[in-house]
Amino acid sequence: MTRPALVVIDMLNTYAHDDAELLVPSVTAALPAIEDLLGRARAAGAPVVYANDNFGQWRSHHGEILDLALSGRHPELVEPVRPDGDALFVVKARHSVFYETPLAYLLRSLDVTDLVLAGQVTEQCVLYSALDAHIRHLGVTVPRDAVAHIHADLARAALRMIERNMDGRIVDAADVVF
Repeated sequence: MTRPALVVIDMLNTYAHDDAELLVPSVTAALPAIEDLLGRARAAGAPVVYANDNFGQWRSHHGEILDLALSGRHPELVEPVRPDGDALFVVKARHSVFYETPLAYLLRSLDVTDLVLAGQVTEQCVLYSALDAHIRHLGVTVPRDAVAHIHADLARAALRMIERNMDGRIVDAADVVF
């Protein structure tokens, strides 16, 4: 039996980085599908885990990260996907949601067998997180319409690598079942 979890990657973002303006249109396009996934995961009782950079604020917690993102350049991209009271939160320092985080332990404790990865950036954090999930023998699903990219060509290549090299499922968000 499988038990999926939704992992929302880096959606609490200040958009104060070099590639932000290249990223914003793709985030805007992916936002409705991410919102839909969040609603369906919550309704199904599936674990929802936010894995987010902390912008180098090592004394911060998830509430401060959310506040910082909401006061950033594009709060309209953060507000619709803000964590609810049941959401779990993992602070990450690098690209993968697993690198130097307690996520693997958390997922094991919840008996999670499969991850649905949504968020940003497809060709960076989503790709590396999918690889790390795969090597941990977790199933990986990436809804193509619920991930955002900086470079469309690299995002297409990343999704192809996830599908071909990591046995990941690349689907539309509407086809994800929790």
